[in-house]
Amino acid sequence: MILPSLRSRYVFLPLILALAFLTLLFLRISLTGENAQPAPEHPELKPHPLYKPNNTDIPPPLPEYFPRAASAKSPSDLPPVPSWNRPPKEHVPEKTRLYIGFTRFWPLLQQVVVSYITAGWPPEDIYVVENTGTFDANKHGRLTSQNPFYMDYHRLTKIFGVNVITMPSLQSFAQLQNFYLSEAINNDLDFYFWGHMDVIVQSHEDATPYKSLYTRAVETVREAQKPDYKDNPWAIQFFSYDWFAAVNTARFVEIGGWDTMISYYGTDCDMHSRIGMAGMHAVVADAGEVYDVTNSLDDLEVLYRTKAKSLAPRDDSSNLTSTPTPNTDEPSQPSPEDGEDTLASPAWHTLQSTLKQMAEAKVADPYRNSWQKRQRGGQGEPFYYDPDGFETALQMQIHVGTEIYDEKWGHRGCDIRDVGLSLGDEWRVEHDW
Repeated sequence: MILPSLRSRYVFLPLILALAFLTLLFLRISLTGENAQPAPEHPELKPHPLYKPNNTDIPPPLPEYFPRAASAKSPSDLPPVPSWNRPPKEHVPEKTRLYIGFTRFWPLLQQVVVSYITAGWPPEDIYVVENTGTFDANKHGRLTSQNPFYMDYHRLTKIFGVNVITMPSLQSFAQLQNFYLSEAINNDLDFYFWGHMDVIVQSHEDATPYKSLYTRAVETVREAQKPDYKDNPWAIQFFSYDWFAAVNTARFVEIGGWDTMISYYGTDCDMHSRIGMAGMHAVVADAGEVYDVTNSLDDLEVLYRTKAKSLAPRDDSSNLTSTPTPNTDEPSQPSPEDGEDTLASPAWHTLQSTLKQMAEAKVADPYRNSWQKRQRGGQGEPFYYDPDGFETALQMQIHVGTEIYDEKWGHRGCDIRDVGLSLGDEWRVEHDW
């Protein structure tokens, strides 16, 4: 047998020792892992968030502002639209789509829809654009009425007979406007109407000759479409600024649509200024009364002008809602339909007085859009969003959008044309403040 040399033994000895050390280390780790006990917990040392104080101001449940609609099984269970405001039996030649965006507070949406219907707008031409960010939850009745994003989808479509388009995600004001424009392009609309959800519209019942709000609006835009129209080329018609407006689709496309980087306030200043800069017109028109309000009437049946449901005069202007009482006034002319009030009756004048008070109360409110924060429920429901968090995020977006507008034009305020700015100056002008 040949024995290893002395040098070989010196080479292998460190390897053998290293293998022995690793083997002992592995066994120690294995045994330690099997017998290891968890370290004692010290709750006082665990990190935890510091919460804000709870908002304990929980508003009372919302009442039902249209009991008859709540119990209706079909449109025939509603009162008829006043005979003097009914849409033409045969639709006018023009397409007369009206878009109304909705995000929060169902009572005001219901009110504006009913007001347009009772002012003569064909229900099938009204398109509610649901911008709640809750996908199909409202369509399937999965939200409760205390959820800020609740909307009675069934009542809108099956009882009132209007259309609902549900946006796939929450859109800003400017994005929503571009959606209306996109819908107009895709549906070959020469023009379209749009309006705010926190208004009530009324026909001029005391005007001679009488025409419904719908008829006046359509005829006004029809006249503006003629080649010899004095204000041609028009881009938008303000029936009451943009609370209710008509848009010339081709002109808005030519201008380039709304700047979606300016999400909310300021985006109207940007768009409407660019209309003038492009040599187009923003026309002031009239089709009826438009009241900007923050509350709903107690019972929307009064808008159908039945003799059984009318308003008593109100003495307390601080009361934001009305109290329905039977109308004891004798009609000034024969009623065209049994149970129907008469055109421009005392009851109608009382209703206008009530709506004016509601509009004045909104102007006097330091936070005129306080209605947006009136619901605080919905915890645990699909796509729930904390109401306070939503409002905070919205205000932050508004603030950033305003800063973008200021930076875009180098000027603060809507008077960008008055200070000499024109198309092509965007993002090129130094600050003037």
